[in-house]
Amino acid sequence: MRSLSALARKFKIDIKLMSQSFPKEERFDLISQINRASASISANLAEGSGRFSNFDQAHFTNMSYSTGLETIDHLNTALDMKYITEEKYTELRIKLDAILNKLNSLYKYQINNKETLKKKV
Repeated sequence: MRSLSALARKFKIDIKLMSQSFPKEERFDLISQINRASASISANLAEGSGRFSNFDQAHFTNMSYSTGLETIDHLNTALDMKYITEEKYTELRIKLDAILNKLNSLYKYQINNKETLKKKV
């Protein structure tokens, strides 16, 4: 099974490749927004991993989750505008839902763990 960070990094690339087929007039709007949102999922995970306390780590995990939700909205727009097919949308949503489920589990672990995670390493 792939790690959460590996899934998030792969998803970021999937979104970047998919958005290349969008109309050029979307370059500064939807393309930019969906690429930044999907990149923030893995970026916030990376930043949070460097934090000392569980609550600091959980904060960045929550931010990663939130940008995942933002990415869903951008995918919905891409589907509504017919920039992507139903099949592509479903494929990306399945991947993103798996990431969001893992983020939710990680967040719960981080906020419920009494001992600082860094001390365990």
